[in-house]
Amino acid sequence: MIDVRGVEKRYPQGAGTLTVLRGVSLTVAAGEFVAVVGPSGAGKSTLLHLIGGLDTPTAGEVRLDGQAWSALTPGEQARRRNALIGFVFQSYHLVPELTALENTMLPALVGAAREPITAVRARADELLGQLGLAARRRHRPGELSGGERQRVAIARALMNRPRLLLCDEPTGNLDTASGAEVLRLLTDWHRRDGATVLLVTHEPALARAAGRVIHMRDGEIIASS
Repeated sequence: MIDVRGVEKRYPQGAGTLTVLRGVSLTVAAGEFVAVVGPSGAGKSTLLHLIGGLDTPTAGEVRLDGQAWSALTPGEQARRRNALIGFVFQSYHLVPELTALENTMLPALVGAAREPITAVRARADELLGQLGLAARRRHRPGELSGGERQRVAIARALMNRPRLLLCDEPTGNLDTASGAEVLRLLTDWHRRDGATVLLVTHEPALARAAGRVIHMRDGEIIASS
């Protein structure tokens, strides 16, 4: 599912260059649950963003399901992200003016192959119900707790039945109980649907739930267990 080959990422910094990733190579098979761990500044989130096509490597290549991001136009990349990937971020990225239901529906309302609105709404209602948010579906993000907002973000990520779920510190802003609930939701979904999960985390409990753990430091993969 994921094939990263010799990827580097550098950013201009003053008169010099900041190197965030140094020749990273990684393969993740379809159906794997993989956690990426390491100290802050190790390059974990940058790697996740490159895999998801949200950024472009300075060198090397990223392939998803056999297709290189670099071979696609921006429009093709956007359509591929929407069809193939679900994203869950630490800071939720919900649209504040929209309700939980409307935020969940968003991924299905873009792109060429749109479902009837009634089917989209029914799917979003089903997901929110599964995540314990049926009574909160008309509430906006500002009216929800941190744990509830993250569950809405997970529902949105699952809306298009993605084959790949990319999670960047999904419990970083949550208390212990809410974080444990998010972990349960992710692992239950992975077991039920068999999709691929790549998760960046500082949380030992999240890392232990994965089938494989990738350790990063200073922009390099130093171990895999």
